[in-house]
Amino acid sequence: MKGVGSAAVELERHTFWQYRRENPQTKVGDPPPDGLPGFNSGVLLLNLEAMRQSKLYNELLEPAMVQKLTEKYHFKGHLGDQDFFTMVGMEHPELFHVLDCTWNRQLCTWWRDHGYSDVFDQYFQCEGEVKIYHGNCNTPIPED
Repeated sequence: MKGVGSAAVELERHTFWQYRRENPQTKVGDPPPDGLPGFNSGVLLLNLEAMRQSKLYNELLEPAMVQKLTEKYHFKGHLGDQDFFTMVGMEHPELFHVLDCTWNRQLCTWWRDHGYSDVFDQYFQCEGEVKIYHGNCNTPIPED
């Protein structure tokens, strides 16, 4: 099964702070291309048939498994599907094909000014022709 998502910025680095502290060698919350930055579900392409047929994916939907993952990662989310896909992606990145940043170009720079100025550019950089702008944080969409 392959779901498709797009990388998030420092939010997941922030969300997984306790797991990262306990596991200093982890790639969880690290920036692309080698890290596991998490997902932003502003743009998703889902292979619903593959999801329905995947034994692993369906096991991950079980409440006991969700609880196990939330405890492992000390995860307290509030973004629904985005949180679920992010947590599953930390455990099973092979279930996802990540779209490059041009398919969900996030414009928010809030995290740069709120504790992550030292790593912000590692998450925010995006090269290539933007296909979809994501005006999160009430940022204006550039006009071509």
